[in-house]
Amino acid sequence: MAVNQNLVPIVIEKTGRGERSYDIYSRLLKDRIIFLGGQIDDDTSNLIIAQMLFLSNDDSKNDIHFYINSPGGTITAGLAIYDTMRFLRCGVATYCVGQAASMAAVLFSAGRREKRFILPNGRVLLHQPMVSGVMTGVATDLEIEAKEILRLRARLYKILAEHTGKEAEQIEKDCDRNLWLEAEETISYGLADRILRKAPEVVSSDK
Repeated sequence: MAVNQNLVPIVIEKTGRGERSYDIYSRLLKDRIIFLGGQIDDDTSNLIIAQMLFLSNDDSKNDIHFYINSPGGTITAGLAIYDTMRFLRCGVATYCVGQAASMAAVLFSAGRREKRFILPNGRVLLHQPMVSGVMTGVATDLEIEAKEILRLRARLYKILAEHTGKEAEQIEKDCDRNLWLEAEETISYGLADRILRKAPEVVSSDK
């Protein structure tokens, strides 16, 4: 995750053997908590995947708690996280804190059924995949890229349909323009299961 290391808090714990310091993300990892904040790119994706694989191998019986506050990002990087979530032996509970927009909405929806939580002021954004920058090249290559974008779009709609219980055609219609959903609306839409007003109990990875 692209985080300014100068701004990462350090947590100091007292144990029977003295004090031990952690950066805040490492400390959260001990409690099986992974936090996605900011854009989803290849670097962020690789870090999230590595943490998920570690926690799943460490304990395949207890859920990972995946907190999301993200505007979205690269589709391929997001799909890598998505496939990992599906691949793991343990479940992944998802939590929308702030916003889960675009690709982040797909990840949020993919949480373990009955364990997709959204905080009271959380929001989810669904829309068509976006292409950043200006595409240049010969006509044939541009046509290939356009077809690939449409194929990725269809795949995302199929994934959202699977996790919401809606038809892919309805997802496509809803995503034609930006669709912002408040906490209550995400539940009726099938993206979330419950509004969370109190932090859940977590299981530490300490043995």
